[in-house]
Amino acid sequence: MRKNEQSPNRTRSFTLIEIMIVVVIIGIIATLAVPKLMGNLEKAKVETTKAALASLKSAVRNFKMDTGDYPTRLEELLQTNGSEKWDGPYLEVKVLPKDGWDNDFQYTLTSDNFGFDIISLGADKTTGGDGVNKDLSCWGEE
Repeated sequence: MRKNEQSPNRTRSFTLIEIMIVVVIIGIIATLAVPKLMGNLEKAKVETTKAALASLKSAVRNFKMDTGDYPTRLEELLQTNGSEKWDGPYLEVKVLPKDGWDNDFQYTLTSDNFGFDIISLGADKTTGGDGVNKDLSCWGEE
């Protein structure tokens, strides 16, 4: 047998340098991909919140059409407030939806032409903000 020939039973393994190169490449790909994925997650939370706001807005309007008044609390969309005209539940769920960041919506009766407002405080859970921290209203962005 010649010295340059390898025996058929011997397997070739990766060198430490080859493994390190692969790890570096994976790290670079992860560094580029993770922020993009996180941005998409935040966009999905905003869109989920907008959909929930639209559903709640519709339910409040239906409540008003049936009873003649706006509910004083969002919970009245799911269980009667004692009114004989109540024809709910006005949502197809058993519990009130939460916004995309798992927070309760803020519901207020207003004296303007709309009569009510439903707001999500956004990712930061405080009034105001920009981007994903911006407050969202059932009447459009705040």
